[in-house]
Amino acid sequence: MNNKWIRKGDKVVVLSGNDKGKVGEVLDRTNDRVLVQGVNLRKKHMKARQQGQSSQIVEMERPIHISNVKISSSDGAPLKLKVKLSQKGSKKLVYIDGEKEKTFRDIKKQKGK
Repeated sequence: MNNKWIRKGDKVVVLSGNDKGKVGEVLDRTNDRVLVQGVNLRKKHMKARQQGQSSQIVEMERPIHISNVKISSSDGAPLKLKVKLSQKGSKKLVYIDGEKEKTFRDIKKQKGK
C-alpha cells in the first residue's frame, strides 16, 4: 500500500464514501486515519459552558481511514507512487507523468561520508 507515504500537508483525493472525488489537504494523521480539510464534515451540538452563552451547532471535520484517500496531483487526479533508489543512494517517491518519471518527494537522503 502506498498509503504509508501520506503526510501532513499533502494534497489528497477521497476515493470512496460520501465525499468521493473531493480534494483536500491533510491536516493530521494518526495511525491509520487522516483528517482532511473540508472532507467528512459532521455537526456537533455544543452546550453553553457559561451563563449568558448560547448553545451552538459547530461543523467540524472528522477523520477518515487512510485507505480511502490517495495522494493527488495539482489537477486533482490520484497519483500512483513508486519508491526509486537513486545512484547516489537516496530514496525518492516518483510518479509517471506521460512518458517521464517525476520526483514527488525525497524520502531518505544519503548520509555524508
